[in-house]
Amino acid sequence: MITKKQMQELARKHGTPLFIVDHDEIRRNYAQFRKYLPRVQAYYAVKAEPLPEIVRTLYKAGASFDVASMPEFLIVHENIKNLPDKERLAWIWDKIIYANPIKPNETLKQLDPYRPLVTYDNLEEVHKIKKYAPHAGLVLRIRVANTGAVVELSSKFGAAPGEAVDLILAAEKAGLGVEGLSFHVGSQTTNFENFVQATNLAADIFKEARERGHTRMNLLDIGGGFPAPYDASVKPFKELATKINAEINRLFPKNIEILAEPGRFMIATAGTSVVKINGKAVRDGKTCYYVDDGAYHTYSGIIFDHQHCHMKSFRKGKEEICGVFGPTCDALDVISMSENLPADLKLGELLYSENMGAYSHASSTNFNGFPPAKVVHINR
Repeated sequence: MITKKQMQELARKHGTPLFIVDHDEIRRNYAQFRKYLPRVQAYYAVKAEPLPEIVRTLYKAGASFDVASMPEFLIVHENIKNLPDKERLAWIWDKIIYANPIKPNETLKQLDPYRPLVTYDNLEEVHKIKKYAPHAGLVLRIRVANTGAVVELSSKFGAAPGEAVDLILAAEKAGLGVEGLSFHVGSQTTNFENFVQATNLAADIFKEARERGHTRMNLLDIGGGFPAPYDASVKPFKELATKINAEINRLFPKNIEILAEPGRFMIATAGTSVVKINGKAVRDGKTCYYVDDGAYHTYSGIIFDHQHCHMKSFRKGKEEICGVFGPTCDALDVISMSENLPADLKLGELLYSENMGAYSHASSTNFNGFPPAKVVHINR
């Protein structure tokens, strides 16, 4: 892990705000995922942080990829563009899933020559895929419980379990190949029973499909939701992996390929934010610091991802409850109203936040004329 001394040296060299990505940590997270879920092929959810350097590191480590837009697909494709056509198309089929159930017609047209796996969850999407991407393989996304997830997804995506086999047979009737099922238990899921319930539900749908004559399905995508260790309340990944391994080994024979879409788990701990104090005031008796990064930039996860981002000081001092604000003129630009920090910090001093790799820089904007933080990669 990056040290405080390294953070300060990088800030002196590159200025602030700074978004530091530690590639050794990415490789460690990928290795941990593979160690505890040996049967599961890890498809990195590119949307969590689509920096090409991160994709490249995971590609070299052997990862697969979950993409949800054509630009994300092309970031991954850049790594294989020089492979012979036959080898390149085989890699795409085996290592990429386009896991956005709703796709514009234009995107489907662009995807079709690559013959990828794509998800769907409704009949209209079957008609679109048949017309615009008939060479794609299909994976039906089913709706499952998202209880206890920080970000709930089931209200937006997923076919009702009762209509799942009908949608599989409808795609088959249209001349399309349904390769398997997918689900998502919600992002940053701390209720591990969601995975147990979803895996059992998927097994029931596999069984019903076979009984109704569809025997082609050979994969199950268990989605994302693997929690990052933001604080002590998050149970160890090994504990979740034990539950998942028990269920998939009990319910699915070895010829069924198991996929997953970890995003946050892969990169949350690999990102660190370093900011500079540009202003200081006392408001209603509370010390408030104004820093050069905020909720429209690296700390955008506060708004979009329900994150609680904590600031730390590089030096010790008597701590009190302080407010921390971002650089823009919008009152929404608040990092924290209750951060334990020394009250005697001076203008120009630095603060830092750990575990900032996921859903942070990825959703940065240029709002109010402030550009996103500079990205610095270490241990590539």
